[in-house]
Amino acid sequence: MRSYRVLVTGGYGFFGSRLVERLARHPDLSLVVAGRHRASAEALVQTLRPTAQAQLHSAALDVHTPSLEHALAEWKPDLLVHTSGPFQGQNLHVAEACIRQRVHCIDLADGREFVTHIGTLDAAAKSAGVRVLSGASSVPALSGAAVDHLSSDMARVRSIDIGISPGNRTERGLSTIQGILSYCGKPIAHADGRSEAGWGRSHRHRYGAPVGSRLLSPCEVPDLSLFPARYAGSPTVRFGAGLELAFLHRGMNLMALATRLGLVRDWTAHARLLQRAADLFKTWGSDAGAMHVQVHGVDHRDRPIARTWELIAAEGHGPYVPTLAASALVQKLAAGEPLPVGARPCLGLLSLRDFEESAAGLCIRTRIEA
Repeated sequence: MRSYRVLVTGGYGFFGSRLVERLARHPDLSLVVAGRHRASAEALVQTLRPTAQAQLHSAALDVHTPSLEHALAEWKPDLLVHTSGPFQGQNLHVAEACIRQRVHCIDLADGREFVTHIGTLDAAAKSAGVRVLSGASSVPALSGAAVDHLSSDMARVRSIDIGISPGNRTERGLSTIQGILSYCGKPIAHADGRSEAGWGRSHRHRYGAPVGSRLLSPCEVPDLSLFPARYAGSPTVRFGAGLELAFLHRGMNLMALATRLGLVRDWTAHARLLQRAADLFKTWGSDAGAMHVQVHGVDHRDRPIARTWELIAAEGHGPYVPTLAASALVQKLAAGEPLPVGARPCLGLLSLRDFEESAAGLCIRTRIEA
């Protein structure tokens, strides 16, 4: 029986290597670790091979060149998982290439415009008989699964509050930093007409031990566009991201102010310098990060309901969280589960239990409270 072949672009990168590591445990998979440098891809393959149950291969591939379609024709994967940056401002060329080659596509990129516009490829994807999914990451895949669960018996949802705060000692990739900086000080539009500056203000949220109280600031995510239309009641949506060290977080607030004053147009140009500056304090703080989703609504008797889902990631396992959706989807597709054909954001396809099963063996725990 032929193994289900998965080509992972950016496969030895920050998120790709973690996804490959998790998928390598499954004997029914054949994984192709792909990236610009074949030697780096092969190095990861050799590291994982002694304990891997999946078949492992390496390939040189630059998704930003025409060689992508040649690679798809050569390797004939059942599925491509795109894990390389940029995570903001990405275009649709990888998904379009997959549709032309009749290959399913899962993309971890969570840029608001990219995720919300993937539906423009829906007709082409249906014609080719493939699934094309955007935002298979912490947002909107995991946040959406949490809201679906928390609001399942609500007649109307009034508000949704989401926050993510990684531990300071947790490893961070350059593409992630560039994504965060891309909207620092830039206006973020809400579905109800409001607008606020990215990282322009802060509020506090208290997580369970060992995380505790963290500052959070507004960030640009697809949830702001998708959730008001998805849930009855057109809820207001607030999303905040935070840094564990308060002085670094306040530094982001000052950077946002500099952009609003016209002193700095785009902080992404300084991403490498800022990454090196932040790394000077990498031994400070902890390796524990957290995520929360809080939903307020009413039941069919108009009685108020408030529920919160919380995730705590310790031992530096936070960076695995954005890969859990892709891991769960790969297993579903490999098992032949009838996921809908077409191009769409990754919403309504996974349950919280799917994420919990994908996180098995990691130092990640969740809880729900009313």
